Amino acid sequence: MSEISSHLNDKGEAHMVDVSAKEVTVRVAKAEGFVAISEDVIALLRRGELPKGDALAVARLAGIQAAKRTPDLIPLCHPIAIHAVNVELEILE
Repeated sequence: MSEISSHLNDKGEAHMVDVSAKEVTVRVAKAEGFVAISEDVIALLRRGELPKGDALAVARLAGIQAAKRTPDLIPLCHPIAIHAVNVELEILE
């Protein structure tokens, strides 16, 4: 049988866990995503000719902003200090 989540009380209701007694630790988180686009759009992207500008720069900024706003976007996620965010983008054929 699986372990009961610490985010559930005795009635199975979700609640925010008290982490005030935990020591600060170094943490690393990784996320990965893919966007499917047409070959025509890939060509425009590579040439820097998209009508609305540099999509990769916007994607990089969006990734950084998402990391900073994780506690706002994921239920029961505690806000913790973020000291660095690295967003790597790659165009795959």
